Amino acid sequence: MSQTRPPIVTLTGVQKYYGDYHALRGITANIGQGEFFSLLGPSGCGKTTLLRAIAGFEDISEGQILLDGKDMEGVAPNKRPTNMVFQSYAIFPHMSVAENVGFGLRKSAMSVSEKRNAVGQALEMVGLAKFGARAAHALSGGQRQRVALARALILKPKVLLLDEPLSALDKKMREVMQVELIKLQREVGITFILVTHDQEEALVMSDRIAVMFEGEIAQLADPETLYRRPNSRRVAEFIGMMNFLPATVQGETAGRISVEVQGLGPAELEPAQAPGGVRAGAAEIGLRPESLTLLYEGQAAEGGREASGTVREVVYYGDMTYYDILLDGTPAPVRVSMRNMPGRRVLEFGARARLAWDPRAMVLFS
Repeated sequence: MSQTRPPIVTLTGVQKYYGDYHALRGITANIGQGEFFSLLGPSGCGKTTLLRAIAGFEDISEGQILLDGKDMEGVAPNKRPTNMVFQSYAIFPHMSVAENVGFGLRKSAMSVSEKRNAVGQALEMVGLAKFGARAAHALSGGQRQRVALARALILKPKVLLLDEPLSALDKKMREVMQVELIKLQREVGITFILVTHDQEEALVMSDRIAVMFEGEIAQLADPETLYRRPNSRRVAEFIGMMNFLPATVQGETAGRISVEVQGLGPAELEPAQAPGGVRAGAAEIGLRPESLTLLYEGQAAEGGREASGTVREVVYYGDMTYYDILLDGTPAPVRVSMRNMPGRRVLEFGARARLAWDPRAMVLFS
């Protein structure tokens, strides 16, 4: 969707060195106007460094950053069409909510009434219209986060930069604010660039995600592609849970890849299921837990694609049960997720189990 939009941010060969440490290694990407774009990766992968470089808080060693078609070399942070929401929110505790939100307008040529109206509109936008007079120190974590957003949005940036803004919130509040941020981004229509190490957060909120490791983009794609077709085992392991089974690539004929999967048997795959390429010989097959299905008494697998094993672990979550099942002839158990529907019994530890599998859900890593 967003790839068809004109870019608001263009990164070309961006490099960053801190002495001998190579923090960013040739980052190249386009970020579209009105896109919700996430930089996802483990701590130390360079995602915050890249965000700060876009904001102008870090100089780059090589490469080019364009914002709205203009080269940002030598352009100060306050002269760029961006604003940033920091992880700490940086709320001034001695000021009211309205004073915090209007802080960026203090040197503006706007009249007092214009500034008051702008603050009111910004607070309305984030659902805090009645909180303007409240002391900032009396706010909850979620409310402080909204104040930080309003303060950034009041300056009407073309790009809003978010440095792990939800990390200080508890799980329930974080989930609420994820939805609120999605709604807000759609309403204001500006580009959001989010830095996060939370895979679920990135999948839920983003139009596209750049997965980063060691200063490089390992894969840039929409959430479904990243989840269903990761281009490497490293990306697959980082994005959610995935099972890996030993396999042998037997050959490729007429656009079909023949593999023998340990514990499951023979399978025919499409070329798109091998995003990293195909090589004959030893390989691995990746399968998400929801792609394996327990078969109960009287059920049969489609096309006879059935495997057997023994339950080695049961974890009950109320709506879901997660099983670790050791398939016959395999060295390690696979994780299987099953929704707890009415009448569907939960298997016990040590029980024998039958599994159905679908070759369309497989990803080949060779």
